[in-house]
Amino acid sequence: MEVYSEKQQITAAIDALKAEKLTVGLVPTMGALHEGHLELVIKALEENDHVVVSIFVNPTQFDNPDDLDKYPRTLENDVKLLNTVSDNKILVYAPTVDDVYDGNTVSEHYDFDGLEFEMEGKFRQGHFDGVGTVVKRLFDIVKPHKAYFGEKDYQQLQIIRKLVEKHQMPLTIVGCEIHREANGLAMSSRNTRLKPEYAEAAPFIYETLKTAKIKFGTKSATEVQEWVEKQFAKHDLLELEYFIISEVETLKPLKRKSNNKSYRGFIAVYADDIRLIDNIALN
Repeated sequence: MEVYSEKQQITAAIDALKAEKLTVGLVPTMGALHEGHLELVIKALEENDHVVVSIFVNPTQFDNPDDLDKYPRTLENDVKLLNTVSDNKILVYAPTVDDVYDGNTVSEHYDFDGLEFEMEGKFRQGHFDGVGTVVKRLFDIVKPHKAYFGEKDYQQLQIIRKLVEKHQMPLTIVGCEIHREANGLAMSSRNTRLKPEYAEAAPFIYETLKTAKIKFGTKSATEVQEWVEKQFAKHDLLELEYFIISEVETLKPLKRKSNNKSYRGFIAVYADDIRLIDNIALN
C-alpha cells in the first residue's frame, strides 16, 4: 500500500489511474481509524476502482487547542488496518499541515445557507469554516468521483453536500450509516480516550436516543426534549450539552411537526472531558 505525504505525489498517482479510465473514491479521515472508518472504505471500494484514504488531523476545525494536541495520531496502525481491507486498491494520503495549507494555516469563510449556525455551530466557533476549508482542499487535490462520510457527523455531512452544490464540484457525496459498538455507542476515535467508568456509562446516550424516537411518535418535540434533559440531569457521569430535534434538510429546530418532513434527534454529551456526539432518525 502506497502512503503519500505530498500532494504532487498523490495527484500524479491519481492522474495515472484516471488515464486508465478507473474511478476514484475518497474517504477523508483524521486517522485513529476504527471499524466505522473501515465500513466507509469498504463501501467506497464497492463503488470505485480505487480509494484514497486521507489521514490528516486538521488544525483549523479545532476550537480547543488541548483537543487538537490530544487527538490520537496512529498512522502506522491505521495503514495496517487498511491493509486488512485491501493491499492494492487503497492509496493513503497522509500530508503535513504545510502540504495542505501551503504554509498559511487559516480557514476560509463559507456561507452554508445557515446550516453552519445550528447545533455544533453554536458550540464550536469557526468549526465548519475549518471543515469546509480542508474538505474543499482535499477535493481539489484528489478530484474524486465520489466521497464518503459517516452520518454520525450528520451536520457535517449536510454542510459538505452544500459545499459541493455551491461550488458546483463534479463529485457525488455518499452518506453512510452510523457504525456502532456492540453496546450501541457510536464509533469514534475519541472513544479510546474514555476512562473505564465513562466507557461503561456512554451507551446510555444511544439508549436515550432510541427511547426518544419512540416518544416522538406520540409526543411533541418540546416534551421529548424535556424528557431527554431530565434523564441526563439524573445521570452521575454524563453531562448533556444539547439535545435538539431538527428538520433534516435545513437543520432548523423543529417547532411543529409536518407529515411530509423528516426529522432527526441530535445530541452532544460530555463524558468527563471527552465530548461525544450522536444522532438518530426519528421518522
